[in-house]
Amino acid sequence: MPHFSPCYNIFMMRISMPLKILVLILLVFALAPSLAMGAGIPQIVPPECRGDGGCQSVCSIANLAQNVLNAAIYIAVVLSAVLFAWAGFLYLTNVGNSGGVSKAKEVFFNVLIGLCIILASWLVIDVLMHTFVSGDWRPWNAIC
Repeated sequence: MPHFSPCYNIFMMRISMPLKILVLILLVFALAPSLAMGAGIPQIVPPECRGDGGCQSVCSIANLAQNVLNAAIYIAVVLSAVLFAWAGFLYLTNVGNSGGVSKAKEVFFNVLIGLCIILASWLVIDVLMHTFVSGDWRPWNAIC
């Protein structure tokens, strides 16, 4: 077994509990701005579709379709990041258990395959929309 320095994990060091809590609070405050300034889920319904008549033009419908795709990709990437972290946690906590390690690897590869399917489906939809809507390789949601 390799030798690790006792400082590799602050919670395994022999320091008092109030100091551990202070370090944890400082880490939260250090990371909070990056979380607060992060981009949220894109707005799905375009402003011209919010009226009584809804989406009346082809441009509005194309813009709505692009917003739905963007939101779905955003949610899929966020969920896959959470599931990758879960698979890593399972792997680290079950190092001695071969069944747990195989379950962690299964979760990791299932998430990877799902993410590849989602991104490939976006690519197929994008190529089809380029072909049918705009006829050339400019952005298909910018046809109006």
